[in-house]
Amino acid sequence: MNKPLLIEIGVEELPAIPFLNELPNIEKKWSDILEKNRLLCDFDFFYTPRRLVLWHREFQIKQEDSTVEQFGAPVKIAYKDGVPTGAAISFAAKCGVDVSALDKIDLGKGKVLYFKQEVVGTVSKNLLNDMVNEFVHSLNFGKSMRWASRTDSFIRPIRSLSIILGEEIVDAELFGVKSSNFSFAHRMVSYEPFTYSFAGDYFCKLDKNGVILYPDERRKIILEQMKNIEQRHNIKIEIDTELLEEVVAITEYPTALIGKFDEEFLELPEEVIVTSMKENQRYFAVYKDGKLSNNFIVVSNAKTDDFGYIIAGNEKVLRPRLADAMFFYKNDIRNGLSNEGLKKLVFVEGLGSMYDKCEREAKIAAYLADTFEIKEKELIQRAVMLSKADLMSEMVYEFTELQGLMGYYYAKIAKENDLVSLSLKEQYLPTGEDSELPSNIFSSIVALSNKLDNLMALFSVGKIPTGSKDPFGLRRAAAGIVKIAIEHKLSIDLSKIIDELAHNYKNLDKKVLIEFFNERLFKIFEVNPTVLKAVLASGETDIYKISQKICALNPIVQSDNFKDYVATFKRVANIIKDIDTSVKLTIDEDLLENKEEKELYTKFHEAQFKKYITVDEELEALFALKPQLDNFFDNVFVNHEDEKIKTNRKNLIGLVYQGFRKIADIKEITI
Repeated sequence: MNKPLLIEIGVEELPAIPFLNELPNIEKKWSDILEKNRLLCDFDFFYTPRRLVLWHREFQIKQEDSTVEQFGAPVKIAYKDGVPTGAAISFAAKCGVDVSALDKIDLGKGKVLYFKQEVVGTVSKNLLNDMVNEFVHSLNFGKSMRWASRTDSFIRPIRSLSIILGEEIVDAELFGVKSSNFSFAHRMVSYEPFTYSFAGDYFCKLDKNGVILYPDERRKIILEQMKNIEQRHNIKIEIDTELLEEVVAITEYPTALIGKFDEEFLELPEEVIVTSMKENQRYFAVYKDGKLSNNFIVVSNAKTDDFGYIIAGNEKVLRPRLADAMFFYKNDIRNGLSNEGLKKLVFVEGLGSMYDKCEREAKIAAYLADTFEIKEKELIQRAVMLSKADLMSEMVYEFTELQGLMGYYYAKIAKENDLVSLSLKEQYLPTGEDSELPSNIFSSIVALSNKLDNLMALFSVGKIPTGSKDPFGLRRAAAGIVKIAIEHKLSIDLSKIIDELAHNYKNLDKKVLIEFFNERLFKIFEVNPTVLKAVLASGETDIYKISQKICALNPIVQSDNFKDYVATFKRVANIIKDIDTSVKLTIDEDLLENKEEKELYTKFHEAQFKKYITVDEELEALFALKPQLDNFFDNVFVNHEDEKIKTNRKNLIGLVYQGFRKIADIKEITI
């Protein structure tokens, strides 16, 4: 028999960001608890800033009865001369019965102790107290607090608990709060709790008391209200999805409102205004005719007929925020973009100052500029040495997420070269999975220098990512290097770079860093892992060339007829296993006796010395040797009695293998 189950955990206002970080795990955690207690069923999870709600339309009022089977030690060990040994006694204790209640069963390898027990399912209401407590204590919001005289903690104080099964209040307690049938209305409706009789009554009264329980509905309301505002005012609201989820999480009765600030603040860079509004006030930016306007959107949680005072209050609060930003901005312009202060700013213990970091990056940039044959070498050095200067600005001190961007604006005002200015803005790109990349090679060199120094420097002092921990974002740095190399077709050979610059990094273990980087390649390239393994086995260390080889090889491996190629290359692998393919192999044409081996040699010779524009063309030519290889294997006896002929034939197959291995070690591929 099933009944509806409603669980509401009433809390003081939840902080949005910690809650949203844990939100993806919440339903899974409750589902696991249901499954563990043999009560798994469908349910919905809803939330507002003041309540967490688990709603089950049909919940078992009792666990199903079950049969538990347990197997113990072999009988010959459990009994000695008919007397139970310690093995039998301990197994009986584990089963909760006397030794005489144990049975014996033959599992095919002799009899063992056996106990079968019919377990009557527990009434659900007797389990719910422990289940809810386990659930709440499993939630991880990063920080927690204690209140009153309690020694346990949660993200915010628990103020109410309701566990209603059908129309029955289940006896339970959470953080000293006993289960009841009351909940709280919107604060602007009433501070007093309201009572309800059953789940349907709860949902109905919440709605009447100014609480929109369903986050999807709150989100829909906000977006519809914003759309109406856009149409009325002929504007465009920037829908920041993270900010939207945040306001959904902090409102119970949302209302989108439009406010404005003084036009004089539009002198500030757009990103400063948007960041200040978003980070400090949770406001959405507004655009008109493609430009940032002096309006903003605030989502109120008030339930009132007069929002005028709310709009005025938000406008009043925003003004000093923007005034501070303007003060910082003008001070920074007056002070200019200088990197001298970086000498006192520590990068990481053991790696000197941020100025020292810039100097290391400058050496990397010089090497890359030579590699890519860039003419603007002096400008690149200038860009790198200025790249971290905005860390000393008041604006970046206030808004750390604007680092690089403020350097761009200050460099523009100081009339630095456009390439230099733009590279300061783009030095940290890409910043994420779908992030933009540096727009040109100049900016790419500045960005690569930053990322390569991060990797080499931090690895040299043992700051190596472990497990899920990567506080310095080194995995992201590695991925960024790969993406930049591919986007701009840049020859970035990490092995050569380390060899050239390792003297700037004491205790840098090249092998460890290369292994880390190669491991990241398996995450970056979404291909059969053995394709990447085969390419790396070729000895290739140039990131762009690795990507070219993968792009050329992967479609062939995915093709329907690749299985036919696998059989051929297994035969190749069997022959070359006895020869050293790392050395130069020679062929004596006078020793080629059979038509098939002559044809293979001729075709391979043509393929070997032909000039190819792309890796795809070269691979196509090599795979086209399959008929000749098959004919060779079918008609030529490799292990000839004449040792010279035998060696010559093995060398021929070895040469074919070497031709492939320049691109990828095909024998490494499995499908």
